[in-house]
Amino acid sequence: MADSLCRLCHPPAKASPPTVKERGKWGSKKEFILSVAGAIIGLGNVWRFPYLCYKNGGGAFFIPYLLFLAVCGIPLFILETALGQYTSQGGIMCWRKICPLFEGMGYASQIIIFYGCISYVVILAWAFFYLFSSFSGELPWATCNNTWNTDYCLVLNNFNATVNQTMPVNASTSVTEFWQRRVLNLSTGIEDLGNIQWELSLCLLLAWIICYFCVWKGVRSTGKAPYVTATFPFIMLAVLFVRGMTLPGAFHGIKYYLYPNPERLADPQVWMDAGTQIFYSYALCLGCLTTLGSYNKYNNNCYRDSFCLCLLNSGTSFISGFAIFSVLGYMSQKQGLDISLVAESGPGLVFIVYPQAVTLLPWPQVWSVCFFIMIILLGIDGQFIGLESLMTSLSDVYPSQIRKGYRRELLLILICALGFGFGLLLVSEGGAYILQIFDHYVCSGPTLLLMAIFQSVVIGWIYGADRFCDNIKDMIGYKPLTMIKYSWLYGTPLVCSGTLVFLLLRYTPLKFNNSYIYPWWAYCIGWFLAMSSVVMIPVTMVWKLAKVKGTLWQRLQKICQPSSDLPGMTKQMESIHTSKHFRDGGPDGTVY
Repeated sequence: MADSLCRLCHPPAKASPPTVKERGKWGSKKEFILSVAGAIIGLGNVWRFPYLCYKNGGGAFFIPYLLFLAVCGIPLFILETALGQYTSQGGIMCWRKICPLFEGMGYASQIIIFYGCISYVVILAWAFFYLFSSFSGELPWATCNNTWNTDYCLVLNNFNATVNQTMPVNASTSVTEFWQRRVLNLSTGIEDLGNIQWELSLCLLLAWIICYFCVWKGVRSTGKAPYVTATFPFIMLAVLFVRGMTLPGAFHGIKYYLYPNPERLADPQVWMDAGTQIFYSYALCLGCLTTLGSYNKYNNNCYRDSFCLCLLNSGTSFISGFAIFSVLGYMSQKQGLDISLVAESGPGLVFIVYPQAVTLLPWPQVWSVCFFIMIILLGIDGQFIGLESLMTSLSDVYPSQIRKGYRRELLLILICALGFGFGLLLVSEGGAYILQIFDHYVCSGPTLLLMAIFQSVVIGWIYGADRFCDNIKDMIGYKPLTMIKYSWLYGTPLVCSGTLVFLLLRYTPLKFNNSYIYPWWAYCIGWFLAMSSVVMIPVTMVWKLAKVKGTLWQRLQKICQPSSDLPGMTKQMESIHTSKHFRDGGPDGTVY
């Protein structure tokens, strides 16, 4: 009875509201290195670089490639990684801290990442489909005895060009028909989306589920996943490299890959291909590097790490060329075809040429499984790192709303569900047409070049290249090379501006398979997607200016000032104030 009265007199205390979780740091330096390696080493290293090298003059292509790497790639890589580490903020808040006027660059980069996540994951769905199809007694793309094959189907392994055998009119290979009629089930155009393919939609769902569980616990899970996803592709690549180099005809393929043709350097398109490859494969201007750098300890040597990671990325691209072209050389010799007829880039290489090549090898199912596991792991890294960047950026903007209880996990489920919902359009019968619009207008080209120009101008001219070099010195103990500073000031904005102008002057309407011409409204959708991200920069600038009082010049001065809570900023502002005081004169009016 007494206990009951006591409980009535002293009601239980109200449950305290959930506390805001800490932002967190990497568990070790390895987690940072592997996460960045996973983000930047992806499908572009395997399916784009080797082909560009072969197409654009072999060994001579390294001249423009290395030039763009030195002037744009490495400086921007260092800028983004160091910016994240210095501010300890993701892709949006880092710009609000450094230069609030250009906070819109953060929103633009996250929109690009969201679009990229929607489209990029479809490639993983295709790769899963091929992987599951590899577990069969006979590879389904190796024969013409399937329900999806036409009367004009041809098994290329049985075709021998060396005995003057003529290719039948309208013939298509078994591999091409599997890709176009079984996997994509292509419709006649983007006007006819057709049905959603349930098998691909399940593969898409599987890819999103894997990405969710790689990111759901934040940096704790994101830092652990790359121990598998970033290292295993290197093992697979090494296996394919060794196997490829031991095939007959391998050196014939390597010759085509690397034989220098200096005359190609006179073609401006070669230089454009080198520049776009740097942006494509280094994950620049997307905010991913800034996010990953933000989880570093303040005194981590991000400058040295950036050089090592850039070397690893380009080295992987170079080695991938040997793994790919050795097999293409073998394929060329086996079928009696010129290597120019079998060398392709992009999805054509991964889903047509290499599946054809494995059918010529002993135990083709084994090599097919190895290859597509490598493709999936190369792709999954970039996908979940993009998701982590998106989640980190939102959590940094609204920490008290998102970092409580299970709100972060619920928000991640919502983003993944939205991505999956939009992705269903891309696994319909007309989905490949939409995917190409995303790839062409959103995730490469003019959009990223504009972002690179803005980034280098903000850091180099508004915040100050010297000030940023001092910030890096404060973190690692020494300043970066003078060349890096001048790249931020002059090299990167000038080279990117020239490349952007050239791309716009050489603009030609997008075509699918070089034959299908999109309707006018499809091009409008493409440009809308491209501009929907970049337009955030001027919109945010206008909004920021409207919130501040004073003349236009006074407003600009106020919203270009970095945040006072940045490391070392108080000391910097005192130094600036002191120098201004002595320049204008002391208390007695004397100018010192």
